[in-house]
Amino acid sequence: MANPIVAIVGRPNVGKSTLFNRVAGERISIVEDTPGVTRDRIYAHGEWLGKHFSLIDTGGIEMSDQPLSTQIREQAEVAIDEADVIVMVVDVRSGVTDADEQVAQILYRSDKPVVLAVNKVDNPERRSDVYDFYSLGLGEPYPVSSVHGVGVGDLLDAVIKNFPENAANEEDDTIHFSLIGRPNVGKSSIVNAMLGEDRVIVSNIAGTTRDAIDTHFKADGREFTMVDTAGIKKKGKLYENTERYALMRSMRAIDGSDVVLVVLNAEEGIRELDKHIAGYAHEAGKGIIIVVNKWDTIPDRDQRTMTDFTNLIRQEFQYLSYAPIIFVSAKTRQRLIKLPKMIEEVYDHCRRRIQSSVLNDVIMDAIAANPTPSTNGRRLRVYYATQVAIEPPTFVIFVNDPDLMHFSYARYLENRIRQAFDFSGTPIHLIKRKRK
Repeated sequence: MANPIVAIVGRPNVGKSTLFNRVAGERISIVEDTPGVTRDRIYAHGEWLGKHFSLIDTGGIEMSDQPLSTQIREQAEVAIDEADVIVMVVDVRSGVTDADEQVAQILYRSDKPVVLAVNKVDNPERRSDVYDFYSLGLGEPYPVSSVHGVGVGDLLDAVIKNFPENAANEEDDTIHFSLIGRPNVGKSSIVNAMLGEDRVIVSNIAGTTRDAIDTHFKADGREFTMVDTAGIKKKGKLYENTERYALMRSMRAIDGSDVVLVVLNAEEGIRELDKHIAGYAHEAGKGIIIVVNKWDTIPDRDQRTMTDFTNLIRQEFQYLSYAPIIFVSAKTRQRLIKLPKMIEEVYDHCRRRIQSSVLNDVIMDAIAANPTPSTNGRRLRVYYATQVAIEPPTFVIFVNDPDLMHFSYARYLENRIRQAFDFSGTPIHLIKRKRK
């Protein structure tokens, strides 16, 4: 089930991006600092009180007739249309402006829940000015200081109260997967080729966005829901028109997926944008399969050609060392019949649970083979490890001092866990925690 989407809107210069960074900051800070993983600042993951959501930053809504202002307004309106909850940001220093009232009118028409954030309330003297914003008719105004973080918690409390009921609480054995990649790498061709095999299409489900269609089908006795997404373009082009929100829709497809297929074009090789796109799925903690399409177009291909391309992928996508690679051709349907089984295996690995006793045996064997490091005369001591979550598998390691656990040693322990248990296709999160 896709995470709820929260759109931050308002007129220019009220502090929307500052609030965006403040809310997204907690989530970003815990993402593994791995080379090659980048983030477009229009979109981020947020978390509050155990509730995960997707966050969209928008350009300021201006009512000018200037072409650029028109595009910004259209972009914001697309975000409003896609959002589950809208946060309207206003500036306490400016008071209620005509532009604020015009933005409020747009939000009335959206018929979406709106939470009003009165920004730049940096001192107690400003709090009395907050009540003026009741005149916008959007309910209780929440005073915040995005710069200092004051009041943001109360604001997020109000936001998550408006999240839609999560129907995903019911047990669902269907595997949801999406295809992401640059335009023209052949995602739609792969979708059509997979459905053209000897498979029964049970139903077509209308997608939640204009760019993504959910297709339900059955393969090898397992139910799948496949989402084809619009190609993600270069960052510079994202800001030219409403196509920039193809990114946001692709992000929602990723959020709603159990497994993500990162599609590459064998003809064009690996581009920087490919690594940028794959980083979204990695950060989201999804199972990943790298699919090299158009393999039939490579002349004089043989096993060595495939090995060389595999080595290139491993070199360029070092943070995806766990992801299996498959070379396919949507045109000739080469190896596509293997994809459903691979997706099912990666899905199972994402949901794998390891008994604490077995896990600790592996950890202790790893420490015996490669003792823990010491820093400034203090040695890292590992007391206990346990799995606390799945999708992705997440392990807490209790130690004497988390600062003594160097990144390289944490990676060593992760590799030993992967050697002992098959976690191919899924990232692993290791959390270092001091034993109390």
